[in-house]
Amino acid sequence: MQATDTVLMIEPIAFGYNAQTAENNYFQVEQKDSDIQQKALAEFNHFVEKLRSKGIRVITIKDTLEPHSPDSIFPNNWVSFHSDGKAVLYPMFAPNRRVERRADILETLKSKGFEITEVDDFSQFEQQDKFLEGTGSMIFDHDHKIAYGSVSLRLDEGLFRKFCDKYGFTPVVFHSFQNVGGERLPIYHTNVMMCVADQFVVICLDCIDDEMEREKVQEVIKSTEKELIEISEDQMQQFAGNMLQVRNSEGKTFLVMSETAYKSLTPEQISAIEKYSEIIFSDLNTIETNGGGSARCMLAEVFLPRN
Repeated sequence: MQATDTVLMIEPIAFGYNAQTAENNYFQVEQKDSDIQQKALAEFNHFVEKLRSKGIRVITIKDTLEPHSPDSIFPNNWVSFHSDGKAVLYPMFAPNRRVERRADILETLKSKGFEITEVDDFSQFEQQDKFLEGTGSMIFDHDHKIAYGSVSLRLDEGLFRKFCDKYGFTPVVFHSFQNVGGERLPIYHTNVMMCVADQFVVICLDCIDDEMEREKVQEVIKSTEKELIEISEDQMQQFAGNMLQVRNSEGKTFLVMSETAYKSLTPEQISAIEKYSEIIFSDLNTIETNGGGSARCMLAEVFLPRN
């Protein structure tokens, strides 16, 4: 199944700009306001309320003050939860993000009736400077067992292929870029330029500079018979690619995004999406600006079996 009805979200306690991730996350802009944490928490709570109001199960766990982890609000990078009971831990680029991997979070999920039969830990690859940042760097088409991955410092191609081989995904490898000060630089996470849903794919093809890679990605999407909804590079910069499809307890699907992303879409794009899923959007401006991540990054999907 492509969309889950349960997501894990980490409530921020000391959210802020992370200089270590800003090295190659060109979406980040440091705001000097003293109330960044307060604003981020308000955005977080409002977002959670919107999801729950639609019948989506949201498990929230508070961050900890120590060790300080300014990006803990983006849990999908360090962990993924699979339908066979596996939890996978991932190697993270920024040293101060590695402390986000918390065993107590897995225990909390178990206490809520989810079954974790195995923890598969890839984090040792950090010692080799090889990184694979979960569903930030990999986009899964669960129904067709395809994984899309844009190569960057946060997606090591060899490690990506190793993961796909182990978990039975066909890897689709490409390179994507964005304009930064007149240069074309690698996009840090695949999930800012691409979203795969059950019947459609939202993608910024303009970011894939190599024509053969671009055609290959289009061919693979076409082979899955999903509608391709293209966004522009400017829309991608507004987090229009950073979306996630979820469903509620009744099976109705929703496409979740930020207000910034929603406002960047054209009426035609919105209509194309709404043929398949209702849109949920929420104001995440403080989180997006300082954290360089948006709605999708805040949601760790929980596909685990239940006891």
